[in-house]
Amino acid sequence: MATEPATIGQTIVDRSFSLEGLDPDLAAGLAELARTVKLEPGKTLFTAGDPGNGFYVVLDGSLKVCVTSCAGSEQLLAMLGPGSVVGELSIFDGRPRSASVIAVKPTRLAFIEKSTFERFADDNPGVYRHILTIVGQRLRQSNDALAARSFLPLPGRVAQTLLHLAVSFGRPLENERVLIHYKISQSDIASMAGGARENVSRVLNDWKRGGTISRISGYYCIEDRRTLEAAATL
Repeated sequence: MATEPATIGQTIVDRSFSLEGLDPDLAAGLAELARTVKLEPGKTLFTAGDPGNGFYVVLDGSLKVCVTSCAGSEQLLAMLGPGSVVGELSIFDGRPRSASVIAVKPTRLAFIEKSTFERFADDNPGVYRHILTIVGQRLRQSNDALAARSFLPLPGRVAQTLLHLAVSFGRPLENERVLIHYKISQSDIASMAGGARENVSRVLNDWKRGGTISRISGYYCIEDRRTLEAAATL
């Protein structure tokens, strides 16, 4: 993992949707605390159990968040793209990392150390409130995923997975279509949705035949968002 000691300044503000709504002066001050971290594909940002020494904002590239069982099987929890915040819980509870995060593509992140963040936020409480909002959003997503695993049939869980991917990697097209600008495999979708790859493949093929989704140059495209939202509703 390579780091660059120079601050990244306004870059973190420009590239992170999670700072939207934060006072511009506070956002700029927070940006000045950051240093850049670069990861090559396959390199680990941190592993479950590592000390929680700060948080990251994805500037470029993509990461996967996963947990591994004692038997060695991997469960994919999420894919994160530019603007995503990673490891923010460590700011509040100081506990070890709860999951492992690995680069899928060449990735550049902004890292803010816990102690540095605390000094700044103690003088600027609005920053704490903003990070708490991010934590709240993450907890809601976790609750939604847990409820989906318990109550939604597989098509609903696949729909929820595609909609979450659209948040991290979506690019709007004409007629309210959304291109998921990330080439994710059916196996990864199955892992995130909690289903067998063969069954997920059937769901995706049904939606392609029905015009709910399409494939454009290897990317999934959401053609009919309302259908997916209806399927993902508990």
